[in-house]
Amino acid sequence: MKKRIVLAVTVLLIGLRAIGQVKKHWDIIGKNEIALDLSKNVNIPYGDNIELAGKRVAGIISYDINDKRELSISREIFFPQLRTFIKTNDAEWKYFRAYFRDTYSDAILPSIIFHNKIYAPGKVSSVVINGMLQFNHEQVGGVTLTRTFFPSMSERLFVEQWTLTNTLEKDITLFGRTNSRKKKVQGVKGEYTALVNSNIKEKINLPPGGSYTFSIGISATLNEEGEISIQGDEYYRERKEFLRKMKHSLILDTPNKSLNTLFEFSKIRASESIFESKLGLLHSPGGGRYYVGFWANDQAEYVNPFFPYLGYDVGNDAAMNMYDLYDKETNENYKNIRYSFEMEGDAPINPLDRGDAAMIAYGAAQYALASGDRATAEKLWPLISWCLEYNRRQLNEAGVVSSESDEMEGRIETGNANLSTSSLYFGALNLAQDLGRSLGKSSSISAKYKQQAKQLSRAIEDYFGATIEGLNTYKYYKEHQNLRHWICLPLVVQIFDRKDDTVKALFENLWSDNGVHVEKNDKNRKISEIFWDRGTLYALRGTFLAGATEESIQKLNEFTDQRLLGSRVPYVVEAYPEGNMAHLSAESGLYCRVFTEGMFGVVPTGLKSFECTPRLPKEWGHMALRNIKAFGEDFSIEVKRTNKKLELQIVDNRKSKVIKRTFMEGETIEIKF
Repeated sequence: MKKRIVLAVTVLLIGLRAIGQVKKHWDIIGKNEIALDLSKNVNIPYGDNIELAGKRVAGIISYDINDKRELSISREIFFPQLRTFIKTNDAEWKYFRAYFRDTYSDAILPSIIFHNKIYAPGKVSSVVINGMLQFNHEQVGGVTLTRTFFPSMSERLFVEQWTLTNTLEKDITLFGRTNSRKKKVQGVKGEYTALVNSNIKEKINLPPGGSYTFSIGISATLNEEGEISIQGDEYYRERKEFLRKMKHSLILDTPNKSLNTLFEFSKIRASESIFESKLGLLHSPGGGRYYVGFWANDQAEYVNPFFPYLGYDVGNDAAMNMYDLYDKETNENYKNIRYSFEMEGDAPINPLDRGDAAMIAYGAAQYALASGDRATAEKLWPLISWCLEYNRRQLNEAGVVSSESDEMEGRIETGNANLSTSSLYFGALNLAQDLGRSLGKSSSISAKYKQQAKQLSRAIEDYFGATIEGLNTYKYYKEHQNLRHWICLPLVVQIFDRKDDTVKALFENLWSDNGVHVEKNDKNRKISEIFWDRGTLYALRGTFLAGATEESIQKLNEFTDQRLLGSRVPYVVEAYPEGNMAHLSAESGLYCRVFTEGMFGVVPTGLKSFECTPRLPKEWGHMALRNIKAFGEDFSIEVKRTNKKLELQIVDNRKSKVIKRTFMEGETIEIKF
């Protein structure tokens, strides 16, 4: 039983190298930047890709730098709302990925004439990532070049910006020749036109030390829409404004620069992959495969509950839009709810029950509480209560939830009742108790959910509790004999009966080259090679909640350095080998939640209240989460070490007021606004 201290706050105070041996290619050069220094031989050759997105475009920029530091770039540009036709002999899955897209090489670039020769960029000296992708080239004939890649945040436009600088003490004259290209395609919505164009001037005069900037745009229009032109730096400023919002919202402050920086990058990736659609704003995973669509796990469960903490209006709008669409899918017969809306909801509905009602109930209840808004919570209550009742009706004779699969959709055997679905249902029942009380629902409703949660907890222990490889942890389904990554989920929903051996299983038996692997299976090595970062991120959140602070921070540090500074950067990934470690967006939200709900131990208990169990590593003297927008407030949490105790400060950023409390490590403090 956790010891609780009640703290009342009045309304006036409101790559695939072993992780332990990470080969670091990148350096942190600022709070929001990393750089690849190509003067270091260890960093060449080098190749990677990064996705950048806005509401109407996404681009995956792949870059390769050879041992001579020569750069080649491939630009895969997606216009997700413009769906194309597929061929009659195409595989069925192509229908789900039929986005208007194309890949562009450097052949699209304009020509620059310099001393009667075509200017070729010099060797790359460094690569910088800071919410945009930047290449710095050495001088050729006294002219240096910086190339910056970014999406428009509002138009069907992806931009590559060039800045040429004269490093000589005399004037330089260059001549520009644009290389316009136009491609027309007949698609589902009409005629699509892809245009490559540039605003380069015909004659460029560079005085000593002077610079000139121009842009190359890859854009798309529908039917009679006018062409999108770039007049100046308007789209650069648009991207910078988005990055400014990310920089000043929900700031992590710890003694570890890697953690702080990956947290900053994760806010960007979690928030940029939101697209306009005929269904309204939709958060989508991205990764070259998943656009203008959403899933019960990625969006409802993983990323949506993060947006109230960040206070990102676009993210909150997309979250509520998604929950509204799911609410319309509920039915009187309690037929299982669809698990995704792909291609703006037009794709065929897959009838598979992955435990999606548990995912939705768990995510929506967290979102409702963290929003701090009664109207929002009331709107979500029917969806949450429907999903809870659906799960109750799916209980088997042993009292755990039956489901055909889980979020891995049959990639690996799950039996007919798995630990994931029951754990999420348990978490949702507990959150619904608190939400019901906050909304003034009948006390019998909260009492019912409390009793159901109590019964389910016993059933989870009896049905899934097992000794595997000598460890008192969990089996994933009744017949299962191996350790699997989702044994972390009881910890996440605060079932700590088997926490010690579960932590050991995660960090010793399942932990390997890239975090927690999906399963340890000596009979099937292919399964043992699979990893999904979502499993690692849930595991870290759960182990921090369980009080395994020192083990968790060690693994978190190693994992973070690999993802931020290794060979596949700068975000956490979806999976390997499937997807080839794509930077899916929702996983970045899960990285941030390792801190908000794991290390800082924030667990909502009401629209204006939460439990806080900070886990300050022994080597740290302080940590803070600043500019938190959850629970309808704007506040910061600061934790400091004072002798043998910890000091918690809740700072009201609006009223400039502070309340302090000293407590022993492991104690839970209840915050009430």
